Amino acid sequence: MLDYPQWRGKDKMLKIVVYDSGFGGELFADYLEEQLCVAEIIRVIDWRHADELLKGRKSARRAAEEALRPYIGQVDLIIFANHLLSATSLKYFYRKYKNQKFIGFKLIQPDVTMNRPALILTTTAMSRTINYYNFIFRLKCHTMTITEDDWLAKIDDGELTPREIKEGITKLILVKGFSPKDLILAGAQFSDIKNELRSALGHNIKIHDSFNVAYRDACKILKIRGGCYHK
Repeated sequence: MLDYPQWRGKDKMLKIVVYDSGFGGELFADYLEEQLCVAEIIRVIDWRHADELLKGRKSARRAAEEALRPYIGQVDLIIFANHLLSATSLKYFYRKYKNQKFIGFKLIQPDVTMNRPALILTTTAMSRTINYYNFIFRLKCHTMTITEDDWLAKIDDGELTPREIKEGITKLILVKGFSPKDLILAGAQFSDIKNELRSALGHNIKIHDSFNVAYRDACKILKIRGGCYHK
């Protein structure tokens, strides 16, 4: 394995791998390509192991390690565009591959001083992690979690209709009399249906996804300022 960053010549662009198991990773890679002209974005979208990345920590880690093996030590940064993998396995990759830089998607915390009720849209596996429980505890506001694992494959295939989204969201909210002011997306694919979610929840809802924070983290770790790379 070649040590970072000796393998990369001065005349070459930065190389960033975006790893995910579905369309959310494609969306984030598109977002990075729009923002970063100094980097080549390499998409490693592991459709074959999509189920493994939804089951739990161990299966997600195994799938990621297998898919990323050709890139570890060969690129400037690997980004996990997957909340479950980011929450449960980043420390493992930090320790095992010390010469490779990694970042992951973080759970976005709204302004806690506002004490506004927050709805969180995530997956079952993510909602069962210690990291998620700690996140909920830190929010210190009224929260409601909705897990919609079935939506992910439909989003990937472009088959999730606005009607399904509205019925799925409003039914759960109306049953519990919950009126959220913030919506936290803890799944990259959910960013593809922001407009439909806003329509279902009202246009005053504030939606938080992980794209902007992951972009800022990438710029910080790669020392990118003003669109330029600085040693």
